[in-house]
Amino acid sequence: MLEGLLASSHLMSLELLPARVSEHAATAGFREVLIYVTDVQRSVLRLLTRHGEDAGQAAQGEETELKIEGTLPGWVYQHVQILADSSAGAGEHRWWVPLLDGSDRLGVLRVTAVEDSPRIRQDMVALASLIALILVSKRDHSDSFARLTRTRPMNIAAEMQWHLMPPLTYADGRVVVSAAMEPAYRISGDAFDYATAGPVVHLSIFDAMGHDTAAGLTANLAMATCRNSRRQGAGLMEITERIEQALIEQYGQMRYATGILADLDTHTGVLSWVNRGHHPPVIIRAGRWSTDLHCPPAHPMGTGMGLTTTLCREQLEPGDRIVLYTDGITEARGLGDVEFGLQRFVDFLIRHHADGLPVPETLRWLIHAVLEHHDGQLEDDATVLFCEWLGPNPDNVDAAATQTGLAGP
Repeated sequence: MLEGLLASSHLMSLELLPARVSEHAATAGFREVLIYVTDVQRSVLRLLTRHGEDAGQAAQGEETELKIEGTLPGWVYQHVQILADSSAGAGEHRWWVPLLDGSDRLGVLRVTAVEDSPRIRQDMVALASLIALILVSKRDHSDSFARLTRTRPMNIAAEMQWHLMPPLTYADGRVVVSAAMEPAYRISGDAFDYATAGPVVHLSIFDAMGHDTAAGLTANLAMATCRNSRRQGAGLMEITERIEQALIEQYGQMRYATGILADLDTHTGVLSWVNRGHHPPVIIRAGRWSTDLHCPPAHPMGTGMGLTTTLCREQLEPGDRIVLYTDGITEARGLGDVEFGLQRFVDFLIRHHADGLPVPETLRWLIHAVLEHHDGQLEDDATVLFCEWLGPNPDNVDAAATQTGLAGP
């Protein structure tokens, strides 16, 4: 099954994936496999049909859209666990299976088989892994996939930003990284990034001036300069100066971006960071208390104000969680002009993480809480980037699996 599907995938458009999956899955005893992917806002699961451009049409009467909240497949997506479904016909067995790119949740599979055995369950997990890899390899050049994962039109700035961002979740034996951005269809000047280089994990977050397409261009230029400078071996302070130079060359001090740029040495737990006019990082320790990491801020990048840039360091403890965020998270105002606020933000993270929710699901709930506080309409971009240092052992994958929900049955 896996060999046949992998061989077929090399010369296959994304629209043919459902048909090819059904064809090859049948050889392993699977009667039906349906692929559901999450939308940009992670509110619904949508069926990837065999119709390509007509993906909104149902295949053999199946539901094309399932809500994440309050449904069995939604629970599987939220908690990253396989669950049996009693809706199968006589002589059949059915399951919902998480669809994962590493630790990043793409959606779920609905798998129907003629028998229930350890081998069948093992095979459907392997099939889900291969389908996820094929999806990731083909989605970036598929307009059909982009249309399927959008529930409403996206503005130009958001189009740029989502194609610039790394996956929303990453995990290995050293760190768990997760992020969220809203408003998903109107994001403009916010951006986040992370990357690994040997023992170092880089984290950065940017908030560009304005709420228009120019803000998106500013954030794109800042992030591209950051990546280019990192890959040339520049340090954090030099990177911020290069970003400032690039913005001034392009906009002549008419556009700027605030930001935090940080490097975490996973061997030692030393966090180094630079603050360019941004809210300071928050550290959550032992799942119970938090503190701001204070570092003298320099001026926003692109203003050319000449303030001193300072490189600051903090010794972390295994299990510490670094939280970077933009002001749209804490300054979202609800009824009565009440801000969501930093304390409510941190308390939310601590409380829901203590409830045992995977990190990506905690952030999804957080974004929904911010939206609800603001009556569903944010006036500013709201972005959060979360990184937990698991400790110096690069093989500590069990801890990473627990924090992302992959340790479930």
